[in-house]
This record gives sequence, structure tokens and C-alpha cells, in this order.
Amino acid sequence: MRDTSSRLEDRIADKRDELIALTQALVRIPTLNPPGQYYRDICDLLERRLAARGFACTLVRAEDAPGDSDRYPRWNIVARREGPRPGDCVHFNSHHDVVEVGAGWTRDPFGGALEGDRIYGRGTCDMKGGLAASIIAAEAFLEEHPDFAGAVEISATADEESGGYGGVAHLAKEGWFSPQRVQHVIIPEPLDKHRICLGHRGGWWAEIETKGEIAHGSMPFLGDCAIRHMGAVLDAFEETLFPAMAARTTEMPVVPEGARHSTMNINSIHGGQDERHEGLPAHCVPDSCRIVIDRRFLIEETVEGVQEEVVGLLEDLKARRPNFDYEIREINRVIPSMTEKSAPVVTTVAEAIREVLGQDATYVASPGSYDQKHIDRIGKLKNCIAYGPGVLELAHKPDEWIGVTDMLDSARVMARSLDRLLLR
Repeated sequence: MRDTSSRLEDRIADKRDELIALTQALVRIPTLNPPGQYYRDICDLLERRLAARGFACTLVRAEDAPGDSDRYPRWNIVARREGPRPGDCVHFNSHHDVVEVGAGWTRDPFGGALEGDRIYGRGTCDMKGGLAASIIAAEAFLEEHPDFAGAVEISATADEESGGYGGVAHLAKEGWFSPQRVQHVIIPEPLDKHRICLGHRGGWWAEIETKGEIAHGSMPFLGDCAIRHMGAVLDAFEETLFPAMAARTTEMPVVPEGARHSTMNINSIHGGQDERHEGLPAHCVPDSCRIVIDRRFLIEETVEGVQEEVVGLLEDLKARRPNFDYEIREINRVIPSMTEKSAPVVTTVAEAIREVLGQDATYVASPGSYDQKHIDRIGKLKNCIAYGPGVLELAHKPDEWIGVTDMLDSARVMARSLDRLLLR
């Protein structure tokens, strides 16, 4: 007679076609963020499926979240299946929004085409494939072990790609991730099936504006060019800030290697008059120039120190550069998050990886943030990791894809983890 673990894996193998169909159905709903399209549609699809399998489903709209409107409401779904005996709750959280398509696709980005072992489409890797794998894993476990102890939850949440404030942050504020009702959280982000992601770096986003004085372009000496002032800011970053960041390293196991240093990206630059019109531009000295910076920092740094470092450079320019003036506005901040390797969800998933895949788990941290930040900081739940199928480098790229074999293997690991946590 085959043991329960083998039977559970057989159930998942038998659900291969079901897993493919579910992933394709999710990808074919173009939940683009921005602006936040079809969020209710994908929640309705998931409600139909999960309610038919005994889950109690709740749809939650984040009415006070950035971007929420009657045209683009921020909808989330939380589905819960209670066991017949008391025990812990294991929660699988996936975001259902996807980023813009972008150029360079050779396939329909919302077609969900199956080619060999790959399903192509925007969001396959990040992270509708992980969502589908967690659903298949949970369903297989519940079919094999209807007498389990505790509860299984599955959520699909909004706006992770723009900070998660209409999704996990809202749910955490409402108590959905309270340690009293949820004990273990697995977020199936695409970190590869043998990796456990313990957390992520921090982030500080700000807009810097340099000021000038408008004048006729033929007599720039009568004005003050804000773009030249911004050039001085960028020079200061190149000469001082970027070398200082490159010299800092972290003990966090961040991947890829370059992200073990502090980094900053200049997201955008805008200066002078709007030229998005027909005809020739007027001849003016620009009186404003703006950049948006994306500063990713290490757990060894503080967000206050990161902010002070940038402001210090600006104040130095103000002291020594004639007529230099600026404004700085914080857009968002994220504090680094790290789960201990000894946490129950970490050791459980690591053991499942070893049993299912025949190799030791690799522990990593993410270069960018994901919704663990809200579960940790708002929900006060520390027992949280990211684990899911997919190659991180494919996220947000043209011809994004997810491997069917990888999804099945990850589903096997997730189901085995449920075995460990809920069969007590």
C-alpha cells in the first residue's frame, strides 16, 4: 500500500491538465495595474472555483486605498476551509494584478498559450502560476486528508505591483493576517522551486524638484535653468552617493549578487515645458526640473539615514551653488523584512523541498519588496516566507512564461508542507 505522501503526489500529478487550465484562465483575465482592471472578474472566477470545493469565500474591497474608484475598485478574495479539528491556519497569499505588457512580445500576452512545458503570458510567472499551484496543492491535500486539523486559506489580492496598499496592506489593517487567526503564510512569488525567500530589502522613493526662473531662451542669462541645477544633483549622486552605496554590503542572502549592495535607480526625469503637442516648442528657460528616485537599502541601514544622506547632498549644493533651490517629497517607504531560518514555516518548507526535490533548500532574500512587508509590519505576523515556481528574472519581461513541471513540483512541496503543519 502506498503511503499518504505518495498518494498526495499522485493526486497532484493527476491534476496536471487542471493546473494548466486554471493558469490559462487566470492569465486570460487582463488584471492590468495601473489602472486596476478586471479585479472583480478574477475574484469572481476564484470564488466560483473555491466555493464549489468547500471554501467559505469573502470578497473585500479596499475602498480607502490609493487608486480605488467605482471604475477601478480594489477587490480581494479570501477563501477559508476549516478542518474538523482545531489547529493552525496555513495561508497562501498571491497577488492577482499584473504590470503593463510593454513591447517585444512574440505571443499574445493574454493568450495563455501552452508550448511544450511552458505557458506564456503576462503574469504567468509573476504570479498567477504560483496562485494556481497553491490552489491545486490545497485541493489535493483536502481531498487526501479531509480530517485535517486547523484551516487552509487562499487569498488573491490587489495592487502588489504598486505597493500592495489596496490588497494585503488593507487586509492586514482589517485583521485578516492577525497571528490569532493565521499562523503560517506562504507567498508563491517566483523565486524558483528550490528556494525559500526569507524577506526583502527596504525601499525609499522620493521626488526631487530643482527650481529656476523662466526667461527667453535667447537670453538664458536673464533666467535660471532648473535643468542645469538638476545636472548638478546628478553629478553629486555620481561622485558621492553611488560610490558610497557600492561600498556597502549586506548579510542578507539577497539575489542576484549585485543587490547585496545598496542601490538607487533614477526612475524618471522631467524638465521644462510639455512638448507633447504638434508644432515647435516655445523658447523658454525651464523653471522646474523633477526626478523620481528609487533607493533600495539594506537591513543594516535605516530609512532615516537613507533620507538624510540624500538631503545632505542637496543641502551641500544649496550652500555652495549660486541660486540653487530644491524641494523633496517622499513618495513611499518600505522597511526591510526578514524571517528567521528557524521559523516553523521555513523549517517545514525546507524539509518538504528536501523530501520532494531531493535537494537542500537555498535561502534567499528578494532585491525588491513584496507583500511580506505588510504581513510583517501591519499584521505583526513574522512566520511568513515567499516560496513559489518561476524564474524571477522573467517577471515583467516580454514573453513571460511559467514551467508546468515547476508548478507541479512547487505544488508538491506546498502540499507536503500542509501535511506537516496540519496533520497533528
